[in-house]
Amino acid sequence: MKLRLVRHAQPLIGPGVCYGASDLLADEQANSQAAQALAHELPFGLKVMCSPLKRCTQLAQAVLELRPDLLVLPDPRLKEMNFGHWEGHRWDAIPAAELRRWSDNFGTWRFGGVESVQDVMARVAAAWDETAAAGADTVWITHAGVMRAAMLMAQGVRQVAHAGQWPNEALVFGKAISLSI
Repeated sequence: MKLRLVRHAQPLIGPGVCYGASDLLADEQANSQAAQALAHELPFGLKVMCSPLKRCTQLAQAVLELRPDLLVLPDPRLKEMNFGHWEGHRWDAIPAAELRRWSDNFGTWRFGGVESVQDVMARVAAAWDETAAAGADTVWITHAGVMRAAMLMAQGVRQVAHAGQWPNEALVFGKAISLSI
C-alpha cells in the first residue's frame, strides 16, 4: 500500500519565520500549480486526508475542484507542530538557550510551551495506523514536520529521543513523496 505525502504550497510568510500551527494561506499561484500537478497523478477515487490548516485545505480544495472523484477529509492529526509562543517569531530571534534546550531534550521538550516532537509523533502514528488498517492507497496533504514523522513511521520508528534522529531532508513546497505503509 502506498501513502503519498504532499506538502502544502509556499505559505504567505517571510523566510526564516517559525509558523508551525499558524493558520496561513499559501501563495495562490504556487497552490494552483501544485493542485494541477497532483490532480494529474492521482488514481481515481483516492482518499485524501488533509491538515485543517488553511495552507493545506486550500490545496485540497483546489485538487478537489479539478478531481471531484476524490474523497477529501480533514484530519487534525496532520497539523504541523504547534510552536506556542514562538509562532510568528524569526528563528534567528529565538534565544540560543531555548533552541539548545529543545535540541538537548528533542523528543520531550515542548518548544514554545505547547507541543513536543513526541506529541507530534503520537498523533501522526495514530493517523498512520488508521491509514494502514484501511488497506488502501491514500494521500495526506500536510506539513514538513508531519511528513518527517511519517518517514520515521515507515522505518518503524515511533519514539524520537534526540535531534539526530529527526529526518533533515528538504521537503519542497507543493511536492509529494511516497512511502510504503
